Amino acid sequence: MAKLEAAWMQREDLRALVAALGAGDLDTAQARYVGGAVRDTLLGLPVKDIDMATPLRPEAVMERLAAAGIRRVPTGIDHGTVTAVLPGGPVEITTLRHDVSTDGRRATVAFASDWREDAARRDFTINALYADPDTGKISDWFDGLADLSARRVRFIGDAHQRIREDHLRILRYFRFQARFGSQPADREAENACSELAATLKGLSRERVGMETMNLLGLPDPAPTVARMAELGVLPVILPEAAPAALARLIATEVAQGISPDPIRRLAALLPAQAPLAEQVAARFRLSGAQKKRLATVAARDGVQRNPRALAHRIGLACALDQLLIEGADVSALTGWTIPVFPLKGGEIVARGIGAGPEVARILRAVEAQWIAEGFPDRARVDALLDAELARTATTF
Repeated sequence: MAKLEAAWMQREDLRALVAALGAGDLDTAQARYVGGAVRDTLLGLPVKDIDMATPLRPEAVMERLAAAGIRRVPTGIDHGTVTAVLPGGPVEITTLRHDVSTDGRRATVAFASDWREDAARRDFTINALYADPDTGKISDWFDGLADLSARRVRFIGDAHQRIREDHLRILRYFRFQARFGSQPADREAENACSELAATLKGLSRERVGMETMNLLGLPDPAPTVARMAELGVLPVILPEAAPAALARLIATEVAQGISPDPIRRLAALLPAQAPLAEQVAARFRLSGAQKKRLATVAARDGVQRNPRALAHRIGLACALDQLLIEGADVSALTGWTIPVFPLKGGEIVARGIGAGPEVARILRAVEAQWIAEGFPDRARVDALLDAELARTATTF
């Protein structure tokens, strides 16, 4: 019998939560851990979020948490979800459900009391594992444990039906395949994703963008992204993408010990065209800062530049992105802080130059030489200023 054993299960705040939900008739009031916490524990991975399922209705969950003095938030109470705010982190508690109707974007659900029925509405077998918080006993109705052992990402039941219920499951499949899957991939899953790829057009851009960025943030999504292109999925959400460029970037990141970054990887997938990058950022509903960064990185021209001079001009993050995408060495930027140009316009005016365009020109000239010389100290800046003022006097 498979059992879940983990240090996090012994947390006092979780034990108190389990006791609160389990008070009364244990046959109808028990709760179980479900989903990612169970899956990741079995894989030996860090557990970030803890979810629980329960036959209790959300109103009853709220009442029991209140009686136990546990802070609760009705985060999605209409769909059965209550969040318990614990010292060790929030826990989402969701009432068992079954789908009444779905349209590929949203589902109408009804509360249920059958654990298997709740498991059947989930996406993948490895996400439909439930664990008793007291005994650790795992409930597995769809061979999720075997799939987890084989690193196989497989839809529960008919893959086409699962995708028709929620079209975003296509992108979730590829994200899970990149994170947990092995090769060869599940043929039924890939066929369904390919045949129903066009349904992604009906989803909100924000949902598509978020799922895509989550995929790109994984350690090595390049093989999966390439497969998405082969299956006709990538052209639906990102027709501009060039998967080979992503593979080259990731190889450079690994070689230089650089952590993954989804914005940098999205930039690598796109042509070096700032207006196009802005359009994609808008399509994915990225933040203003992300849009600006993506466009700045897209303005690269492939010309080899001094890394620190480039960073001073466009910022450390954008310079790092451009250089890595172009396969350049970024060691000069490691642990380096962009220095502030120490000369001010008022100092030039004090040297006898009238305020106006000439002051700005001198500032630019001295700063350009300061950058070219590798950001020397203040004494050198003063010497550069003296030389520029001398040239100015000679000119006039």
